[in-house]
Amino acid sequence: MPLIQTQSLLFRAVEEERPGVIWKSLFGEFWPSYRRWYLQGGEAARPYYLPCLRALRKHMPELLPTYDKLAELAGGGDVEARFLSLFCPPPYVTACSQVALTGKRPLLVRNYDYPPQLCEGVILKTAWNGRQVIGVSDCAWGLLDGINEDGLAVSLSFGGRLDIGEGFGVPLVLRYVLETCTRADEASAALARVPVHMSYNVTVIDRRGEFATVYLAPGKTGDIRRLAAVTNHQQKVEWHQHARATSTVERLRRLRLMLQDSELSSEKLIAAFLQAPIYSHAFARGLGTLYSAAYWPSEGRADFFWPGLDWSQSFADFTPGERLIEFGNSPRPHHITRGIDLREETRP
Repeated sequence: MPLIQTQSLLFRAVEEERPGVIWKSLFGEFWPSYRRWYLQGGEAARPYYLPCLRALRKHMPELLPTYDKLAELAGGGDVEARFLSLFCPPPYVTACSQVALTGKRPLLVRNYDYPPQLCEGVILKTAWNGRQVIGVSDCAWGLLDGINEDGLAVSLSFGGRLDIGEGFGVPLVLRYVLETCTRADEASAALARVPVHMSYNVTVIDRRGEFATVYLAPGKTGDIRRLAAVTNHQQKVEWHQHARATSTVERLRRLRLMLQDSELSSEKLIAAFLQAPIYSHAFARGLGTLYSAAYWPSEGRADFFWPGLDWSQSFADFTPGERLIEFGNSPRPHHITRGIDLREETRP
């Protein structure tokens, strides 16, 4: 058996209603790594500040007040402001599964497969624009998945296409949707409208059980489809090497078969996300499942889970804290029971 080096990721639940000292501390922690990533092709490879600002103003103007505040908290530098716009960032590739389940208790379940050293591991609760949002942070203020207080839930998966174009990194588009939309049809329309720089599949579901998946691709209007399950390709497999490495076809087949079961329960569906082929142990190749999440729109609740560990958060009861997860042949959750309050820990 080959030796698999154990890796770990500290997941933190953090709450800050308006951008302030907590977000500033988190940005300071992650910025050195993000700066290296953002400038990997040289500073000239990224758009200048004014094109970034114009793109935000044109496509997601509602985010501008928060963007200005975050840029100020980040130090007001040119590179920081360009990065925070997430306009035409460097490419990045993930491997994820997600499925929407309708019924009396609508549900969105997803797995996020990615190298642990490249994931923030921050579950962030905010009310930046007056609407409460809980989600897993990425690129400092974007989201990998999340839910808002109106019962709209959303998650992303890579779309399996190599094209790169002019547009936004999709985590910021997910933030935009949860900040500005309340229903699945509104969210789908927004996703279809905002340009993205790579191909992604974004699934949305609301408290009424209405759902959709939007196929996003650079240079194209989003393709809105009534699909409950998606993995890492769109209408067909185009990047065959990635498809084989991530078992995207096998995972999608498994999800579709489950959805055909008239007696499928939420418990059975969630359990399947901790089992192969949906769950991935390929941590050594950077393709292991870092976390699973279940979003309950009608309850305003987000459950995060790993083999042997559940961690529930909600708008009614959000508890800051930490969980250390070790990944190897199988992830081992380590409990850190103390709560955290970055307002205390980061105060000068």
